[in-house]
This record gives sequence, structure tokens and C-alpha cells, in this order.
Amino acid sequence: MGNDGQRTTHPVDETGQGAGSLVGFVLAAAVVGALTGLTAATFRLLLTGAVGWRERMTALSTGHGPLGLVLVVVGCAACTTAAAALVRRVEPHAEGSGIPHVEAVVEGRAGPGRFRILPVKYVGGLLSIGGGGLALGREGPSVQMGSSVAVLVSSVLRRSRYDLRLLVAAGAAAGLATAFNAPIAGGVFVLEELLKSFHPRATIATLVASASGFAVAAPLAGGAPDFRVPPLADPRLSSAGWVLAVGVLTGLLGVLYNRAVLAGLHRVDASRWPAEARAAVIGALVGLLAWTGPHLVGGGDHLTQEALLGHGTVTVALGVLALRFVLGVVSYAALTPGGLFAPMLVLGSQCGLLVGLVAVHLTPGSAPEPAALALVGLAAFFTATVHAPVTGLVLATELTGSTNQLFPMLGACAVALLVAVVLRSRPVYDLLTDRATARSVA
Repeated sequence: MGNDGQRTTHPVDETGQGAGSLVGFVLAAAVVGALTGLTAATFRLLLTGAVGWRERMTALSTGHGPLGLVLVVVGCAACTTAAAALVRRVEPHAEGSGIPHVEAVVEGRAGPGRFRILPVKYVGGLLSIGGGGLALGREGPSVQMGSSVAVLVSSVLRRSRYDLRLLVAAGAAAGLATAFNAPIAGGVFVLEELLKSFHPRATIATLVASASGFAVAAPLAGGAPDFRVPPLADPRLSSAGWVLAVGVLTGLLGVLYNRAVLAGLHRVDASRWPAEARAAVIGALVGLLAWTGPHLVGGGDHLTQEALLGHGTVTVALGVLALRFVLGVVSYAALTPGGLFAPMLVLGSQCGLLVGLVAVHLTPGSAPEPAALALVGLAAFFTATVHAPVTGLVLATELTGSTNQLFPMLGACAVALLVAVVLRSRPVYDLLTDRATARSVA
């Protein structure tokens, strides 16, 4: 076997060890991380601006009666349609999260794709999430843009095919690190979910790129945790039953969510509707919802933050959970650029909040804090859908800066994963990767 790595069925084969010096490889990973950090940070800043613009326009339109409603609906539909048109007409590989395509590249099941994935993902993400208000996250575009940066750097530096795949994974880590101000979670996610190995060469590339990306992005996007939590009391053994309930609920809901996302995509694949027409209808529906509740649409960071503060009632938490579940599935079916992470955080935190509010009602003297269970639910739901418990634990910790809930998070993640495995639910990104690979072959 040559040092190009002819065994392409597994990305962490040792056949790439001789491809260039390790020092050169590490420098390449650092360059990939830095360029990805710059790209993803500017994307994050512009997306924040686009969301603010949409919310201001919606607020202004509410004072103009039916005409204002029409403007909001048409505006959201137009942005979503434009994003779908970019994907269909310019770069089909830029649809959806992008993580499935990256995973297929890392596994050697798909080619690296063209560099124009990056601009389509960048502009399409701003249109669909920022202007259109779809319930999608910024992390998917950031991850795929990082992989596109890696393809360019690998080509310029003439790295081997094996090193290219590792650098693609490294770029993905840098993208996730920047999207969530979570450099450790970015690296761990790639190693645990995409590479499914902690092979030394892959680990070095991933961690170096994640660190360099975060270092470049921090001055632009800030390095503080994305979410705040109130001071949380240390967990007590008497709360174990409620933590178990969070694990079971998030496990069941995670399995259902994975199936719903795939069912929505299968329905889209079988549809004869033009992609732009379907996106226009979905965008119009989201615009209608934005008119009545501006904070219910988009990535949902505001909803996650409110849950992590313990704010809400049982009725409101149930309503938000049901609405965002459906909205997330429908938004992903638009096939515009946008990720699944942020919607998962909303659902997980609302699950935990719901259990916490019920606990306070039933056992007011000994119930755990709703905010604490919201944090536990965030990690557990992610684990149930992605089957990456270590990433879930690290991500929840880095997103909030809270460390004293690790023990209940660990228990809930274990239960949620057990539920998913018993119900034979595969990780959502594995399912999406199979679909992406099948479509590219067809």
C-alpha cells in the first residue's frame, strides 16, 4: 500500500503515515483551522446581523396590519427560495447540514467536492436562517465550510488523499469550534462521530485545527460561553429519579426526531415539486409564524437560553417543544443550507425544563432546579440523536461554562443512549450520510 492510503473504507488507517512530514501536516492543519475560524466567525457575525434585521423588520411590520403580514411572509419566502435555488442550480452538495457530506468524504465514500460549496453554503445559510427564519443552526454550514477550506489548502500544499481526508475532518472541527465557541467539543465531535477513532495523526490534526480556528475567531466573535445558567446547586442523589426521567424522555424523543427528519426527506425525495416552490411554501409558513412569534423561528438560541435560565411554565414548554419539533423537521425538508445542532439544543433543553417544572409541581421541597434539568436534557437529547455522549457532555459544559452538573448529565446521557440503542435507532448523521451517498451515486 502506498502512502496515498488505498484502503479507503476507514479514514484512520495507518497507510497515510508516510505522506509528508508530521510537522508539515500539523502546519497544514493549523492553516486550515485559522482560515476556517476566520470564515466561520464572519459568517456568525453576519448571521447575527441578518437575524436582527429580520426581527426588526417583523416588529415594524406588525404596525401595518395585513400589509405588514404580507411583507413578512413574502420576505421569508423569498429568502428561503433564493437559498434553495442556490443549492439546486449552483451546488447541490451544499444542501442541509453539510455534516453528512463531510462524513462521506472522511470515510472515503464521496469525493471532496468543489470549492464553490463554501460560498453557496455561506450565502445560502445567511438567506435561509437569517432572512428566512428557518429552524436551522449555523454549525452545519460552519462545519462544511471548514471542510471546503481544507480541500483548498490540501490542494495548494499537495497533500495525499489520506491527509486530505484528515484535514477535511480537522476543518470540520474548527468550524464547529467557532460556531459554538466550543473548541474541545469541536475536536471531540469529529473524533467521536466523524472519524470514530482517536488515531494519533487524526487527533493531532483535529485538535490543532480546532485550537487555531478558535484562536482566530475569538477576537471577532468573542470567546465567552454562548449561554448563561444561574448558579446551580450541586446534584443530590434524591434527584436521580428525575434525571432518569429526562434520560428516558430525551431518548424517546430523539429516536422519534431522527425518524421524523428522515421521513420528511424521503417525502421530499419522492415529491415532484420544484425545490424552489417547496422552499417558498415552507418559507411562507415560517414567515406567518414569525409574524405571531418572532422568537419562535430561526436557530432558537433565545429559546435555549430561556430554558437554561429555568424560565417558563409546563404549558409553554410543551407548546414550544411540539412546535419546534415540527418546525425543525419541516425546515430541514426545505433542503437549504442549515444545521441540526441548534434545533437539537432547543428540543433537549425544553425536554429537561419540562421535567424540571413537573418535578417542582409534584415534589416542591426536593425537586432539582428546572434550569439544571434543562442543561441535563440538552446533553441527553444530543446523545440520543447523534449517539455521541462524550461530545454531548463536553458541548453542554462549554456552551454554558457550568461544570457541577456533569454527574447527572452523564447518567441521563447513558439512559438516553440506552433507549436509542434498544429501539434500534441509528445516529442521525449516519442516516443522512447514507442518503447523501445514495443520491450522489444515483
